[in-house]
Amino acid sequence: MDDPALSLLPLSTGPEEGERAARVALLPVGSLEQHGPHLPLVTDTVVACALAAELARAHSARLLPPVAFGCSHEHAAWPGTVSISAGTLAAVVEDIAASLGETRLVLVNGHGGNHVLANTVQASGGRMALYPGPADWEAARVAAGMATDNERDMHAGELETSVLLHVRPDLVRPGHEKADHLTGEREHLLTLGLAAYTESGVVGLPSLATAAKGRDLLAFLTERFAGHLAALDRAR
Repeated sequence: MDDPALSLLPLSTGPEEGERAARVALLPVGSLEQHGPHLPLVTDTVVACALAAELARAHSARLLPPVAFGCSHEHAAWPGTVSISAGTLAAVVEDIAASLGETRLVLVNGHGGNHVLANTVQASGGRMALYPGPADWEAARVAAGMATDNERDMHAGELETSVLLHVRPDLVRPGHEKADHLTGEREHLLTLGLAAYTESGVVGLPSLATAAKGRDLLAFLTERFAGHLAALDRAR
């Protein structure tokens, strides 16, 4: 099978005319980490690529191939997880931004553990944006009719499973209907990792996932992105 993340991108041998003129480039940033028994290791990258593709079409932005590794050290207890350091991720993003010249860069982040991206954007002097942020995800959940929030449904739950059911249902393995797991507070997550709170790797309610919710979530985020583009224009 082709790479499930790259298969979402309209790759070509050179930039299209619209891409040459685009004032903004979109860089999907994901991870390679466990997502419970029902979702693939590339889930975060698939989500980031799917959203970035929608944003590019709706807002005439240049779409870049993804950075498919992120800061996933909290998932190290599970086989298959591969991480890069925060310093490496920041350096890669900064190098890409520098090579784009006057084109502004939006980091379309699919993995909450990539905390360093917020600092990288803050230090960019208005040349970068990070999307979606926590408030964007929460608002999109409500718009899509989801029953969970970011805290309860942190990993491989209603949101991520819904998006994959919409864009790549072939990657969702049977059993998500019975994979629910809630943990309560996870105050020592950064020290102990996620394995201290879930044996399966799931934190959330994937049983509530539907393709329609995934579709509506992406549609809401695509419309909401206009505000971030306006902020980049003001920074310019």
